[in-house]
Amino acid sequence: MEKEPVVTLIDAFKVFKEEKSIDRPVMMGVLKDVFLTQIAKTYGSSDNFDVIVNVDKGTCEIYQNFEIVEQVENPNTEMTLEQVKAESGDDDYEIGDQYTKQIKLESFGRRGILNIRQNLAGRIMDIEKANVYKKYSEKVGQIFTGEIYQTWSKEVLILDEDGNELHIPKNEQIPGERFKKNDTVRAIIKSVEMRNNTTPYIILSRTSPDFLGKLFEQEVPEIAEGLITVHKVVRIPGERAKVAVESYDDRVDPVGACIGVKGGRIMGIVRELHNENIDVIPWSQNPQLLIQRALMPAKVSSIDMGSGPDDKVKVYMEPDEVRKGIGRGGCNIALAGMLVDRQIEVWRDLPKGAEEDEDVALDEFSDVIDQWVIDRLKHIGCDTAKDVLAFTQEDVAKRADLEDETVEEVFNILKAEFED
Repeated sequence: MEKEPVVTLIDAFKVFKEEKSIDRPVMMGVLKDVFLTQIAKTYGSSDNFDVIVNVDKGTCEIYQNFEIVEQVENPNTEMTLEQVKAESGDDDYEIGDQYTKQIKLESFGRRGILNIRQNLAGRIMDIEKANVYKKYSEKVGQIFTGEIYQTWSKEVLILDEDGNELHIPKNEQIPGERFKKNDTVRAIIKSVEMRNNTTPYIILSRTSPDFLGKLFEQEVPEIAEGLITVHKVVRIPGERAKVAVESYDDRVDPVGACIGVKGGRIMGIVRELHNENIDVIPWSQNPQLLIQRALMPAKVSSIDMGSGPDDKVKVYMEPDEVRKGIGRGGCNIALAGMLVDRQIEVWRDLPKGAEEDEDVALDEFSDVIDQWVIDRLKHIGCDTAKDVLAFTQEDVAKRADLEDETVEEVFNILKAEFED
């Protein structure tokens, strides 16, 4: 009956020995510390004990050192000469010598051995957590490919080859995409968190601009080789993205290289991102030129950057270019603003001689149109009455997510403003 705990302890030791992810010095240090902790609990102190760990064999030897004295005051550290001779059978010892004897694991008793086992298991778990945290912290910003293990309404769970859990929360998934068990998925490692001292919580993202940048790096050899640099990526996940690139070799067209022959390179990325539209544009340190390129195919008449970095940028376009500049649901103008870290407003470039007060700001209608409706219209890039009237009622209802009756009422109010 007494051998059962020892076998259990040896099993735990073997499990620890087989943990290939644990460094050898760390393994030996932890094992030694676990045994010394239990020795201190059993004997009151571990100062006169030596613990020898053999990692390769999975064994541990414990030795207790005694000082040979004439009269014993502390039986845990001292022995008389007679006791030593009787125990060892050696007559060569003298007063003042040190005598060492091996301690059997059974001497700790059943409870002591189980404490060692539990302590050892706990330390193994702590080391595993630390190793997982270190491993994935060093991989933040890299693409991870894995197989979906489970799907829930709020997140998707993926297991790596070691059984570690990785999560794609709902807000890190591209709108509209659906996953099922055993699907292979790619995402960027966004962050690693320690929550309440539990297993590291590894967050993956498919909506991060960095994910799109890494996909280009994988698909376009010139980027990996350093011939082309991706300066900035901005996204409205599932809708549209803009990637600003620059070539350090005059012989390499950065936009053409990223798109590929007949779109071969970029189409794979588009499919990966659930058919998200991607615009690749040449980078420029000149913000006006960058805005102009970002708003293509719309033609910009002029740009007013304002007097300070916090001022709104005013982009002037001819009336028939405004819709293209704003883009579907205001995506185009919003992404252009993200590229230069500024808020952009589109203004109509009126023909010479036309009165500038022809148009009316939507805020002027706040007494007859609910403010939340005005806010919805502004969100899609419509700041004036004519901005709204440039669209069809069906377009406005769809883009601003408004009821048909509400849009019809708004159109009637705005049209009445321009009737004689």
